[in-house]
This record gives sequence, structure tokens and C-alpha cells, in this order.
Amino acid sequence: MALDDASAAVLAELNRIRLKPLQEQTPAEAREQAAAARAQRPPGPEMASVRNIRVKAAGGSFPVRVLLPTEHPHAAIVYYHGGGWVLGSIEDHDLLGRTLAQRTGCAVILVGYRLAPEYRYPTAVEDAWTALVWADGHLADLVGERVPLIVGGESAGGNLAAVVARRAAQGDGPQVALQVLIYPVTDCDPGTLSYVDPENQALLTAESMAWFWDHYAPEVDARAHPDASPLRAPNLSGLPPAVVMTAEHDPLRDEGELYATRLMKAQVPVRFRRFDGQMHGFFTMVGVLPGCDQAIDYFAESVAEQLGIDRSAHVSA
Repeated sequence: MALDDASAAVLAELNRIRLKPLQEQTPAEAREQAAAARAQRPPGPEMASVRNIRVKAAGGSFPVRVLLPTEHPHAAIVYYHGGGWVLGSIEDHDLLGRTLAQRTGCAVILVGYRLAPEYRYPTAVEDAWTALVWADGHLADLVGERVPLIVGGESAGGNLAAVVARRAAQGDGPQVALQVLIYPVTDCDPGTLSYVDPENQALLTAESMAWFWDHYAPEVDARAHPDASPLRAPNLSGLPPAVVMTAEHDPLRDEGELYATRLMKAQVPVRFRRFDGQMHGFFTMVGVLPGCDQAIDYFAESVAEQLGIDRSAHVSA
């Protein structure tokens, strides 16, 4: 089906103001553009508490924001934002994080991993892993008690969530109860049908995705490593249950769905949904796209199902 009316209206407005294509911008210009868009967003739901902390990492540190919707959250979601490993921040995702916390009844830990090209691959991966280990080691202090640990993220953040979920399962890492992957980057192959389909060149295009990869992992051979392209991991068995969401009009649709298929073939429990009429980026458009609201509800429903919690026990919307 075609893009839904709300998504088409967003694209029409962007075309009206004639923003420079991402691949023609510098990272600094693109970040300024994102900051301007952020300033127009409304504040998110009130939280029981909000804590901003810096986590030490190799060669520096990065920020995390801990959002508690209630004094007794059901679980802790370590959330990695999207933005092609080049864009995005805790501030950009504060509204989404607060909304997820409210709708799931879970603590949300937003991770401000260091960005490329200042910090190229594998820095984002190592920061993502450090954040998960840190959260696991500080759950009692952050949340008040030991609760299930969930990883999640959209786009490049979905890539990082998939990578750390695999590392945790196949190493001696934290126990991850669930991985939630929203239109994740799972491969570096630009030749899939969804990549080259002209109808999928909306907010994210094949050209802008190439721009992201060039900044994040300029050495082409490095992109094939499973820590950059998790679809290329030789073994996906034993991974935590997964929720995989894709968008119909998204260059990354096919690789996300192939990753879900490979998880299923590896006997990993998978809950999958393709959101028809949606484009890449729809999940973050809180209060703008009805599809975003539906996807957040699916996220919350999936978490509740996996953990066996009663969604009526907290504020759901």
C-alpha cells in the first residue's frame, strides 16, 4: 500500500521547506538541523524521577538518562537511539523515551553512545555494551530492585541492540529478557529489493544510508563483521526472545525481516510485525504519526506478553 496520509503530509512539508539532502550535508549541519526539529517538540510525560549520569568508557565517557515512570517499574529497557551512528542524542529521544516508559511501565535508560565520524566503528558498539553491563550492575540503585533487563532501539540503535543481545547470550554477559528491534540495520548490503525500490526513498534513502556507513565504518571490510552487520553472524541460536518491527516503505525493510527469519530458524522466539503504509523513522514521531502510536502500543504489548505483566496496572496512554 502507499504511504499513509499522515506520513505523506510530513514528506510534503519537508519538500516544501526544501531541506538540503542529508548526503549533501556535513555531520555538523545535519546535527544542527536535528536540534532545530527537536526544539519544536512538546515535552514528554512527567516521570517519577529522571537521572542524568555519565558512564566511563574506554577513552572517555558518554551520558545516560534514566527515566522512571513509577517507583516500581516492571523492567528496565536499555534503549539505543537511531541516527545512523552519526546523528541522534538523548535529548532528541527524550520524548520517545518518556512515552515508552509511560506506556510500558518500565524504566527506560537512554544511552548517548559516542557518534561517528568523531568516533568510528566499533566505538558505538563498545559504548552500547558498556552501557548494558553498567545498567545490569547498577539496577538496584537505578530502579530500586532487581528487574528484568530489556534492550531495544530503532535503526542504528536497533543494530546496536541486536549486537549486544548476541554478545550477552554468547558470552558471559548480562541476562537479557527481550530484544526489541525497530527497523534495525542488520546488514551492509545496499542491493536488496527494499533498498533499490523507488517507493522506499522517503526520510531515509539509499544515498543517505551510504552517507551513514561512510562516516561510521569507512573501511568496507569492517562492515561485514557481525558487530556491524549482525545478519552475518554465523550462529544466532540461544539469543533472547525478539520483537522485530519493520516499515513497509523503508530501504532497511528486507534486512530487518531477514534477520527476524534467521532468528526464527535458530529457534529464537520472535514476535514480528511489518507496519504497512509507514516509512523509516515513523517510530520516533510521537504525536505526529498515528503509526507511531500503534507501534509504541505494539512495543508495550510485546513487553507485557513477554514478562507476563498486566498492562492495566499502569498508565497506558
